[in-house]
Amino acid sequence: MKIYSILSITGSIIRLINSLLVLWLTLRWKVRTARRAFERELIEQGMAAKDARRLSANYSKMKNQIMSVFKGSLRKNRARISF
Repeated sequence: MKIYSILSITGSIIRLINSLLVLWLTLRWKVRTARRAFERELIEQGMAAKDARRLSANYSKMKNQIMSVFKGSLRKNRARISF
């Protein structure tokens, strides 16, 4: 019975880690494509490429803030759980 429980927990943890990895990769890819599309649109509207890159850097900053909030919530929840 204990072996089944340990295997079940291990499988659940592996699935959770895989899901988080896919989420992280998807977020990273979507931010990258959104940033490039935003830059292209600004350049097509007549803005200098340097200024468009500077403005689109906010997408990366927002992604980093979202990830830091997510990591912070994981740390807080992990600190509450004691074994």
